[in-house]
Amino acid sequence: MGKNIILLGPPGAGKGTQAKRLVDERAMVQLSTGDMLREAMTSGTEMGRRVADVMEKGQLVTDEIVIGLIEERLTGPAGGGFIFDGFPRTLKQADALGALMARLGQTLDAVIEMQVDDAALVRRITGRYTCGTCGAVYHDETKPTQVAGTCDVCGGHEMKRRADDNEEALKTRLMEYYKKTSPLIGYYYAKGQLRSVDGLAEMDAVADSIAKVLDKS
Repeated sequence: MGKNIILLGPPGAGKGTQAKRLVDERAMVQLSTGDMLREAMTSGTEMGRRVADVMEKGQLVTDEIVIGLIEERLTGPAGGGFIFDGFPRTLKQADALGALMARLGQTLDAVIEMQVDDAALVRRITGRYTCGTCGAVYHDETKPTQVAGTCDVCGGHEMKRRADDNEEALKTRLMEYYKKTSPLIGYYYAKGQLRSVDGLAEMDAVADSIAKVLDKS
């Protein structure tokens, strides 16, 4: 029987990486609202036409539309269960998701919060850079190139950093995340569904912690 989970965590905590592992290792289905909206616009379904109409007018997609898209997915092939990524973001959305799942006879098995130390997260992200030639990923502190400015993999000399991987932009994104998400953490804690893992541990250790939550829930 598949498990349905919500992954919570600030930008840079590694939610995308862990979701991909769950998809690969457990055949879970990742429901990312951004991806669903993009796919809906080209799907030709009734819901897809509504999404396209709203987006073409430059309007915000309503909760009702997002819940409609999620319902389409929840009634389709489930694989090893569903991973909600980027939804819910508000208490109203959390209530709507709970009501939808109850109506469909499905359960939310766990809400996994990837906890991070903000200062450590900022260091981890601002230190990242990639080779502009082959895309190899490096870090100032934990994985510098062997020869400064030269890619270990391809010998390229063009190193790139993402424009939004600077300290100020990150702190703004973190503040925005906590403002919106802290009520959800309390909401799911009160329901007894919240589980926390160390989001700054090694990738495999985080995956192991998530696996333990899934196997217990």
